[in-house]
Amino acid sequence: PSHIDTFDPKPNAPSDIRGEFSVIPTNIPGVQISEHLPMMAKNLDKYSIIRSGYSYNGSHGVADAYMLTGWRFNPSTVYPTYGAVMSRELGYRNGMPPYVQLGNSIDQRFGGGLPGYAGSEHNPFIIQEDPSKADFSIDGVSLPNGLSSSRFSRRERMLQKLDNWQKKIETKGNDVGAMNSFYDKAFSMVTSPAAKRAFDLSQEPVKVRERYGMNKFGQSCLLARRLVESGVRFINVTMGGWDTHANNFKTLKDRNLPTIDQSWSALLEDLQTRGMLEKTMVIWLGDFGRTPKINSAAGRDHWAGSTVFCMGGGGMKVGSVIGKSDANAEQPVTPPIQIEDIAATLYTILGIPLDKHYVAPDGRPFRINLNGKVVNEILA
Repeated sequence: PSHIDTFDPKPNAPSDIRGEFSVIPTNIPGVQISEHLPMMAKNLDKYSIIRSGYSYNGSHGVADAYMLTGWRFNPSTVYPTYGAVMSRELGYRNGMPPYVQLGNSIDQRFGGGLPGYAGSEHNPFIIQEDPSKADFSIDGVSLPNGLSSSRFSRRERMLQKLDNWQKKIETKGNDVGAMNSFYDKAFSMVTSPAAKRAFDLSQEPVKVRERYGMNKFGQSCLLARRLVESGVRFINVTMGGWDTHANNFKTLKDRNLPTIDQSWSALLEDLQTRGMLEKTMVIWLGDFGRTPKINSAAGRDHWAGSTVFCMGGGGMKVGSVIGKSDANAEQPVTPPIQIEDIAATLYTILGIPLDKHYVAPDGRPFRINLNGKVVNEILA
């Protein structure tokens, strides 16, 4: 996402850099963000902004994997995503899967969002269907890496489908034991009363659903809250549409910014009202920033030199701006905070040692985090 047009605006930069948007004050004195994020501006006391973010690579597939693992690209290794590490270290709770992905806006060409050497049993449960639709149900559980593209149309057909999937996996010879375990747990999850309740958004008051926004991302954020309440450890809520090489300002103004402004602020407020925010981390990441200079198509292209991250809840320090980019948002002028640093901070808050080792299929040991430095400024 464009850092300049969201959480790191540059109102004093030349017009071909600052863009079309104005800025508005937040509820933290002296801090301004984009005019199209008014509800997030009123809720900065619930999260902090990191303005010295840096993503070393501007290619979607590589950057997606980096964003979700804290590891830089290695063609010979698929590193485990945060959700897979949490699945392996913390396990199932209340019969719910540890790691759920809502939506499919992740480029998996280089392992983005996948378990890597943490093991196939720590794959995410991927829900691709739109929870804002009237016919949404947990029959929409699907599996990554093309293992199956079929949909669960009826609960009573689940076992047959899982049997078919198992036969396909056995034919390919891919980690049969781990995948059998994954399927067994998938079947238990989608047939359990707890899961049925968690995924039943009709139990929510209409007013609450409307506050989140009656769209896929908004209802996914609401569903994420329900999944946390039910015992899920890590939920990745995805939203595409940020690759604004053309018509950047129209796309952001008409769709992207109103959507995240409403849904994300609703999630923060809801978690706080329910007494859950102190124990629930809410982190906003993108694969990289966008070019400070606007192109001839009124768009912004890929830019790895500077970006923003937002982090709230989980006992972290909130209401702060950490780090600073230069006058044109081209690069950090304070020490850059990189994705491996975000990963180190996340694991530290969770109590997972950074020197924890996993063994890859070829026998090589890997730490879950190698070069990350904990962002101490965000620790309360």
